[in-house]
Amino acid sequence: MLTSCQITELFFLVDEFCIHFETNIDKCLSKLPSSIGKSTRNKPSSLSNSEVITLLIAFHHSDYRTLKHFYKEYVCQHLTSEFPKLVSYNRFVELQKLASLPLIMFVGSDCMGECTGFSFIDSTKLAVCKNQRIKQHRQFKGIAQSGHTSTGWFYGFKLHLIINDKAEIISFQVTRGNVADNQENLLLKLCKDIFGKLYGDKGYIVKESVFEKLFHDGVHLITKIKRNMKNKLMGIYDKIMLRKRSVIECVIDSLKNICQVEHSRHRSIHGFIINIFAAIAAYHLIPKKPSIATQFQMETEYGIQLSL
Repeated sequence: MLTSCQITELFFLVDEFCIHFETNIDKCLSKLPSSIGKSTRNKPSSLSNSEVITLLIAFHHSDYRTLKHFYKEYVCQHLTSEFPKLVSYNRFVELQKLASLPLIMFVGSDCMGECTGFSFIDSTKLAVCKNQRIKQHRQFKGIAQSGHTSTGWFYGFKLHLIINDKAEIISFQVTRGNVADNQENLLLKLCKDIFGKLYGDKGYIVKESVFEKLFHDGVHLITKIKRNMKNKLMGIYDKIMLRKRSVIECVIDSLKNICQVEHSRHRSIHGFIINIFAAIAAYHLIPKKPSIATQFQMETEYGIQLSL
C-alpha cells in the first residue's frame, strides 16, 4: 500500500506529464478542419485525468483485489484530503475511458526502460475466465481466443514482454491467446527498438529468414535448441546468460501477484486495456526490481582468472 507521501509523488509525476500532454493535444485538435465552427461542450470534470491515473496506478500497489472496494473503502475513506473532489464510483468508471489515452501515452513515454544490449523475451497468459466457464463467457466473445502454455489450456490473451538486464520492461505487446511466441510479425514489432543480444526459451526458435531479418536490424536472437535439432556451438557467455533468463519469470510473477495484471473480473475491453497499462506503470514504479550481472569472472583449472 502506498503512503500519502508516495501518492503525492506519484501524482506529481503523472500531473507533469498530463499538463504537457493536454497542451500538445489541444494544439493538434485546433488544427483539425472538422472542429472549426462547431461548438462543443467541454466542461471539465471535478476529478482530473491526473487524479484518475494516479488512483488507477495506486490500486495496483494496494492489497485490494477489486477496484470497487479499493475506491469505496480506501480512497473515499482515507484519501479525501489528497483528493477533495471525489466522485461516485460509477462516475469514476466513466472517467477511466477519458483518461485511457493519457495513461497509454504516459506508460509509453515515462514507464519504459532503455535497451542495454542484453535483453530477455518471454510471454505469459492473461486468462479472462476459468476453463469451466469458457462456453458461458460472453464479454470477450470474438476477441479472446483459446491458447496453450506449459501450464495447460486457457481462454484469453497473451502478454509478450522484453526486459533488459535491470528487469525494466522495454517492449510489450498484447495478442490473442492463440498467437505463437515466434510469429514473425510479432517478433519484428517487439524488437523494433531493440539492439544487441536477445535471450529466449525454445518457444522462440524461428526460421532462418526471420533470424536473418532480426540480425539485419541489430538483434541477435539466442535460444536453447530442441532435442531433435543439430547441436550448434555457443559461447560460454551466452550459455550463462541463458541460465539467467529466469529473471523475466520474476518480472511476470511481480506483474501478476503484485500488480494484478491478470484477473477474470473485466466488464469491458476498455477496462481490460486500462488494467494492463496501469499494472505496467505500477511495476515500473516498484523501487526494488530483480536484476542480473552481465559480467562474470571464471577461474580455469590452471588458476587463471577470465572475465566474461
